[in-house]
Amino acid sequence: MLLSWAAKLGWKPTYVDLDIGQGSITIPGCISATPIEKPIDIVDGIPLEMPLAYFYGHPNPSINPDVYKALMRELAQTLETQFSGNAESRAAGMVINTMGWVEGLGYELLLNAIDIFKANVVLVLGQEKLWKMLKDAVQSKPNIDVVKLHKSEGVVLRNSKYRQKTRSFRIKEYFYGIANDLAPHSNVVNFSDVSVFRIGSGHQAPRSALPIGAEPVADPTRLVAVNISTDMVHTVLAVSYAKEPDEIISSNVAGFIHVTDVDIQRKKLTYIAPCPGDLPSRLLIASSLTWYEQA
Repeated sequence: MLLSWAAKLGWKPTYVDLDIGQGSITIPGCISATPIEKPIDIVDGIPLEMPLAYFYGHPNPSINPDVYKALMRELAQTLETQFSGNAESRAAGMVINTMGWVEGLGYELLLNAIDIFKANVVLVLGQEKLWKMLKDAVQSKPNIDVVKLHKSEGVVLRNSKYRQKTRSFRIKEYFYGIANDLAPHSNVVNFSDVSVFRIGSGHQAPRSALPIGAEPVADPTRLVAVNISTDMVHTVLAVSYAKEPDEIISSNVAGFIHVTDVDIQRKKLTYIAPCPGDLPSRLLIASSLTWYEQA
C-alpha cells in the first residue's frame, strides 16, 4: 500500500524484502530488492523486471544467522552504490519488509536490519510489546521514529502449515507463472559442467551455548563444495553471478533451477529453468528448499 501510494504520487521507491520465509519478490530463501515505478497490481503482484536478489537458501534465519546478516550488508551496500548515482531513487527511499519472527534471534535480526539499512521510520503493526521494545532500543538515536499502527479487524495470523503452502506456491509461480501461463524448460548438464556450493555448514551453535569466553571455531560464512548426489532431487539451486567461488557470498543471483533428476552412473543432472539455453554461470548455490511439482 505504501509503495503504491508513493508510485501514484510520482515517486520511485525501492522495495526491500527481508522475509526469507515467504518471498514476495523472488522465491523464498532470498533477500531482495526491486524498484517500484507504478502502483502494484493486485493480481500480478510486484514487478520483477529488475530484481536484485541474494540467496540465503533456507526459510529460517536460525540455520545460519551470520550469513543472513552478511547478505543484508551486501544488499544494503549495493543499494547505497545505486542510490549514489541516482538522486531520484535516493529521494524516494526504501520500504523494507521484515520477517514476522520478532522474538529472540528474530528481534536481534530486526535491530540489525534497522541499523544496516539506516531506517529512520519503523512501523509496528498491532504489536504493543514490540513497539515498546523498539522504542526503548532506539531511544538514543533521535533520527529514528517508531510508529505503532493498529491492525485491521478480521486479520488473522498465518500458521506454519499455511506459510509452508505459500512457500510451495511461490516456487511454483516462479517456474510456471501466476496462472500457469509459463512453460519451464528441462535441461541436462554433466556434473563436470557445474560446481555446487553451500555457504556455511548448517546450524550454528548460539554463543550462549558455548563456554564463557569461548568463540565459535567454524566460520559460518565459509564456502563448502557440495558433491552432486540424489539428495539434490526436488531441491532448488540458485545460479550465482559470481565469477569465482570466493565471490559467491558477495554476489547476487541470476535466477533459480529445480533439480528433477540426478543420474549418478552417467554423471548427469536434470533440471527445469524458466528459460531455455545454457546457464549464465556454472556456479550454483545449494539450499534446503524443496518443491514437488504436484504440490
